Amino acid sequence: MSISAATLTHDPMARTIQHELTPVVSSFRSWLSWLPSSVVSLLVLGLIGLVAALISRLATDRILMRIPGAKRGAFVRSFTRTLRGPVRLTVVILAMSLALPACGLHGDLLDTVAHLLLMSFVGVMGYGSFLTVRVISDAYLTRFSETDQDDDILARKHATQVRLLRRVAEIMICVLTAGAELMTFEPVREYGLSLFASAGAASLIVGLAARPILVNLFAGVQIAMTQPIRMGDLIAFQGDWTWVEEITSTYVVLRSWDWRRRIVPIAYFLDTPFENWTYNSAELIGAVYLYVDYRAPMEKLRSKLEEIVRSCPQWTGKDFSAQVADCTDHIMIIRVTASARTAIRSWDLRCEIREKIIRWMCEECPEALPRTRFAMTPTEQSAAQPPLGMTDPPFKPGQPAPEHPLTDPFSPQAAPAMPQPATAMPHQKAFRPL
Repeated sequence: MSISAATLTHDPMARTIQHELTPVVSSFRSWLSWLPSSVVSLLVLGLIGLVAALISRLATDRILMRIPGAKRGAFVRSFTRTLRGPVRLTVVILAMSLALPACGLHGDLLDTVAHLLLMSFVGVMGYGSFLTVRVISDAYLTRFSETDQDDDILARKHATQVRLLRRVAEIMICVLTAGAELMTFEPVREYGLSLFASAGAASLIVGLAARPILVNLFAGVQIAMTQPIRMGDLIAFQGDWTWVEEITSTYVVLRSWDWRRRIVPIAYFLDTPFENWTYNSAELIGAVYLYVDYRAPMEKLRSKLEEIVRSCPQWTGKDFSAQVADCTDHIMIIRVTASARTAIRSWDLRCEIREKIIRWMCEECPEALPRTRFAMTPTEQSAAQPPLGMTDPPFKPGQPAPEHPLTDPFSPQAAPAMPQPATAMPHQKAFRPL
C-alpha cells in the first residue's frame, strides 16, 4: 500500500521526528527562499538521506567490520560486508520516510515521493533477503568444504539439500518481491483482489501454462528431501560414468569421464530408474578377469595377485579374492576382486592389477599364458597301412644297405610324383584341437 501524509502524521515516531526536524527545516528553507518550495523540500529530503548514509557507513565500517573473533567474528564481518549496501539503502529510505512529513511536501508530490520510497524499500528488502539466504547457506557449506566429499556421504547430503533449498528460496523471494512491488499500485492491487475472488479459472490456466516449470520445481524440493542423488554422486547414465556436478531447481548437470556435460531435467530422476554407485558409500569392489591356460599354477598365481593388490595404494584392505570363475574348452577364467574407496580409484586399481600380473606371467610364468593346441592323428587308411620302410627286405651286416628309391636324390624314381586326390594319399594326417 502507498504511504500518505495522513498515515505518517498518525505515526508517533513520525510526529516526534517531525517535531525535531521542523526548526532545522525551517532555517534551511529560509536560506533557500529564492528557490521554489517543492525544490527546497526535495533538497532537504536528499540532505537527510545523505546524513543517514554517512551514519550507516560509520556504523558498518567502523564498528561491525572490526568485531574480533575467528569464527563468529568472521561470520559477522562477512555478513556485514555482503549486506552493507542493502543496509545502507534501508537506513536512508527509512530516514527519508520518517522525515517526509517535516519536509513540507503536499498533495500529489507527497504521494509520489512516498510511493517511490515504498517501492525502493520493498526492492531493497527483497535484495537483502536474497543476499541473506546466500550468506547463510555459504557459511553453512563452509563447514564441509575442508572434508573429502567423495567419501563423506553426510557432507554431500547437506550440500545438496542446502543448494536446492537455497535456489527454491531465491525463486520465492524474487516472486514475492515482484508481487509486492506490483501490489503497491492501486489498479494492480484491485485486479489482484478480483483474481483472488474468482481464482478458479485463472489459477487453472496459470497452472497448465507453468506445468513444466512447476513439475521440475517440486521435483527439486522432493530430491532435496529424499536425496536419490547428491552433489558429487557417481551415476551410470546411458552407459557412461557421470558425476553430479550441479543441481539447480529445474535441471541437473552431469559431467562424464571425458568432461562432457549433460543437462537432464530434474524430474527425470524421479520418473526413470538409474544406478547411483555412491548412494550409501563411495567404496566399490572392482573385478578383474584373467584368461589363463589350464596349466597355470593357481596357488602361485593367487599369491602373486595378493602381493600385487597389497602393494597398490588404492586398495582399502577390506576385500580381495582370486577364484576360477569359469572355464572354456581352451582356457580358464580367473576373477580377481579388490575394494577401493571410490570408483575412480577402483578403475586405477584394476588397471594396475592387469598391467602387473600380465608382465609377471610373461617374465616368470609363461605356462599361464593362454595358448591353442593341435594334435596330429592318423586316419583309418593310414593306420591300416604299415609305415614306410617296414616292407623292405633285410640285409646282412657288412653289406651296403640298398638304396631306397625315395632316399636316392639322383634316382629317376625319386622324381616328384603327380599330385593325387586327397583320398588316395597313403600318409595323410588329420588335425584336431586338443
